[in-house]
Amino acid sequence: MMDGRVVFRWCLIAGLTALGTGSGLDTAWGLQPGQALVAGAEEEMQVLTRGPVHEAFAETVTFDPEAGLVVPNRPPEAIEELPPDQRLEGANVTWIPGYWAWDDERSDFLWVSGIWRNLPPARQWVPGYWGQSGPGFQWTSGYWADARESEIEYLPEPPATVEVGPNRAAPSADQTWLPGSWIWQQTRYAWRPGFWAAVQPDWVWTPAHYVYTPRGYVFVDGYWDYSVARRGVLFAPVYFTARSYTRPGFSYSPATVINLGAFVDNLFFRPRYQHYYFGDYYASNYHDAGYYPAYSVNSSRYGYDPIYAHERWRNRQDGMWEQRVIAAYQHRRDHAEARPPRIWMSQGGSGDGGIASTVRNLIGASLDQASRSRDSAWRFQALDQAERQELSQHGHEVQRFRDQRQQWETKAAMARDTARVHTGESARLKLPPSPIAARPADSLGREYTPPRTHAAPPLDRLVQPQPRQARSPEQLRPHTTLRVPFDKPQPKHELNVERPRESRGEGRPSRGPTESRSKGRESRAPAPSPELERPAAQPQGNRPADPPAAGSKPEQHKGKGKG
Repeated sequence: MMDGRVVFRWCLIAGLTALGTGSGLDTAWGLQPGQALVAGAEEEMQVLTRGPVHEAFAETVTFDPEAGLVVPNRPPEAIEELPPDQRLEGANVTWIPGYWAWDDERSDFLWVSGIWRNLPPARQWVPGYWGQSGPGFQWTSGYWADARESEIEYLPEPPATVEVGPNRAAPSADQTWLPGSWIWQQTRYAWRPGFWAAVQPDWVWTPAHYVYTPRGYVFVDGYWDYSVARRGVLFAPVYFTARSYTRPGFSYSPATVINLGAFVDNLFFRPRYQHYYFGDYYASNYHDAGYYPAYSVNSSRYGYDPIYAHERWRNRQDGMWEQRVIAAYQHRRDHAEARPPRIWMSQGGSGDGGIASTVRNLIGASLDQASRSRDSAWRFQALDQAERQELSQHGHEVQRFRDQRQQWETKAAMARDTARVHTGESARLKLPPSPIAARPADSLGREYTPPRTHAAPPLDRLVQPQPRQARSPEQLRPHTTLRVPFDKPQPKHELNVERPRESRGEGRPSRGPTESRSKGRESRAPAPSPELERPAAQPQGNRPADPPAAGSKPEQHKGKGKG
């Protein structure tokens, strides 16, 4: 015991590297000096090497966002989460606390650990929340808002996207395609086309998109974020039993660090939950339930993955890179032994052909080990208990801000605005300053100052908006729960490239059978004027053609560049 608290710290002493060159685990639990191991703690808590990614670490872009998941259980109260005792150095770095996320397979909540985050310049974090919806509880996503904005504008539902990707090749290999979006123009939506734009080596452009809220849709304009390796420290999610976090004096401090290289190699996109997922979601059951491999997203109508687009650009000189990514996904889908482990206790393979010798491990090291590494690009400084408590109190401010957002977006708070938001008018509300806000871009220094914002192309008023499938504002799509035993073997089968199917809902996973990236660095180039494209001819009222169903051969966009 320490200061009357039960402080559970999870430490992985030795991380394993690619292709089985690492060692096993030395110690399963790291304890504070003089602290006794709580009996049964290993059964009460489990560090996971897969799960949802903290949404402040990687914001998703969904073309036609809808109401979030509705789950049957009330989320627990937020746990007492102490930041780690090592702080990531940086003028624009702060601690963003964790939150509860729904785990389909357990039919229970797991804890998405807090993160050290190098904040995207000129943005402020508006955290997501669980709110009551009928007999269940619905997730509303967080987002990175413009730090200069003091109001939120809630908009009517945007029309169905007409984004189908480019209809001609990239002007150069140093450009990538950025998708178009609908823009609200006082009383109606107008289409802003996608365009080719220059890529910046250390920066990732998050395109304009919308976020669903119970009060209306919030427009998030495009912004620069740091490349994944420069965003901060991502910690492993944890599953707690109720008897652990309800114990008086309980607190938790994350210390198990996710290997960001392996994280990008095993990344999935779940548009229904507006979250990235990392780790073992390779069995075909997951694809059927709406967990899509990152390589398939940018050729679908579901959304856009800026992380994958950047990785593809980094490997633009390798003509076979994307084919290897697809092959790696298919191999892991068909061979359970080639998949990464799901909990860290199963990560330390023997090096004799097991999981650890075939898959780059998702856990790189304990935070203590990472902070002392001379090879790391990050530098850390020790925090004393008082500083940690101060940051923990800051986390409480974030929780209060989250609760405040929930209140102003609940049905009771927005009753007088409901009718007009859903009949073609916007509603505005004052946005209180977020406790998580980046410093002004001009105060960050050259290395952390973002490139110029991409010039927005002119609106294409010839593209006529088409409504989405009609439904009542109160009509939520039922949540389907994935129930696949953790160790259920999956029969092998043959499939080619899997793309998200055109569907309004995640199907219940089938009981039938059951992806990777690289690195590079280039010199910075100035942001040129965008190359504009009008959407290709649209069948059936400007709706894009369906992407190929799973099992079909990959379809190539005509004239599509490698960007």
